[in-house]
Amino acid sequence: MNPVAPFGSILFDRPGDGAERDDPGMFRDLNLDQVFAAAVAGRDEYNLMPFFRTPLRDARAVAYRHEVQRDLEAEPLGKAVAEFALRMRDMRQDLEMSGKLRARYQKEHWLLEAARVYVQAVAALARALDTSELASAGFTRFRAYLADYAGSEAFTGLEADIQAVTSALEDVRYCINIKGNRVRVTKYEDEPDYSAEVLRTFAKFAENAPKDYRVRFRNVAEMDHVEARILDLVARLYPDAFSALDDFCARRAGYLDGTIRAFDREVQFYAAYRDLIAPMKAAGLEFCYPAVSGTGKETTVRGAFDLALSAKLMPQAGAVVRNDFWLAGAERIFVVTGPNHGGKTTFARMFGQLHYLASLGYPVPAREAVLFLPDRVFTHFEREEDLATLRGKFEDELVRIRNVLDQATGDSVLVMNESFASTTLRDARYVGERVVDRMTSAGLLGVYVTFVDELASLNEACVSMVGTVVPDNPAERTYEIVRRPADGLAYAASIAGKYRLQYPQLKERLAS
Repeated sequence: MNPVAPFGSILFDRPGDGAERDDPGMFRDLNLDQVFAAAVAGRDEYNLMPFFRTPLRDARAVAYRHEVQRDLEAEPLGKAVAEFALRMRDMRQDLEMSGKLRARYQKEHWLLEAARVYVQAVAALARALDTSELASAGFTRFRAYLADYAGSEAFTGLEADIQAVTSALEDVRYCINIKGNRVRVTKYEDEPDYSAEVLRTFAKFAENAPKDYRVRFRNVAEMDHVEARILDLVARLYPDAFSALDDFCARRAGYLDGTIRAFDREVQFYAAYRDLIAPMKAAGLEFCYPAVSGTGKETTVRGAFDLALSAKLMPQAGAVVRNDFWLAGAERIFVVTGPNHGGKTTFARMFGQLHYLASLGYPVPAREAVLFLPDRVFTHFEREEDLATLRGKFEDELVRIRNVLDQATGDSVLVMNESFASTTLRDARYVGERVVDRMTSAGLLGVYVTFVDELASLNEACVSMVGTVVPDNPAERTYEIVRRPADGLAYAASIAGKYRLQYPQLKERLAS
């Protein structure tokens, strides 16, 4: 007997790639919780969230996933994998039904049916992979594994047992004689079928569409006590067929191959994201496989957009604003200033989303992208005061940023949004300078959204990005964030907005 070719995972090139982390705060700040919730909708049975919490740090591991997804983009293979998933779902439903039922032979029938569906699913996928042109190491290895498994005694023996038991049960024929409360079950002995004669006799009564007096049976799987007793009597009449069913269930209860079960779950990681972004791609939004590096921090991104926001705007792709940005040389931190409600927070979220999605091995929402693979993505967003901490808002922000900076390394990404906006300009500038110094001395990548324009030119690691407005109407935002020096109006705009002194507000008040 030839051994089955080894296969590890369709998600991980090597054991140990990726490390699971639980960062609910970061997911919430970047709206990735919304993205992943939408992706797993209808897929609860696969428990995909642990995979979303397991980013990769190695460009090789990311390339492994890119190759798998490119193979899945071919329609025949993508369709075959989707059909395999549907059959496996049917199989699990049959197993679940078997576990719920009480009647012995009915439970065993559903187990037999589950095994039959499983065999069909595996055989169909093996045939599809055999005729597919594969480029990925993941699917190439899995094809070899599946071909060996489908030819193994474990699988062919299972298939033969299913066929033998099914054939034996299909030969079962019996008659039921009901007289009063007495039910008699006998073997079928070629008794005449009176169905045609009865239909001819009563055909004349059907001319005027008579009232239907037939009783409809309950559409439930569970047998009642009469049905279960009849089935037991039938089993007595055909002991060999039902003994074969008993034997099959005793020997083949653990028929499901562990590697195939893992593949069925893991491949949904790709399918969930593909289905999520499919409407966006159909609407004209572009996604790309980013060039990634675990060492080089130079960054180039063209035509990027916020994935969570875009999902809400579908199918109006024209309403989605794309942005370009890049970091070269010693540049590490984008300091984003500009008017309120001008897209600064969206830009910050997009920056974090891009890096995290890239570390999951997914296509990212951009026309093209060169990205660094961080060891971790941190966020520092404004929070409501929490009375349980017994701290004021500013103090709480200081405590949280200290915790972040203590954990962050030079390989981290930090996204800060409207940090220290609750304090005075002087304090915000002082604390901001200290934080940016810590960020640049560590060498991490980051975004700092702030009303303190001076931070944009603090050192050579800082790159100024500004939210733009329509030139002829400063009150109208373009939601584009462009690379240019801060204009010195961010804090003034913040104060004007706080005291309702911006142009639209003044115009509204004067009109009243």
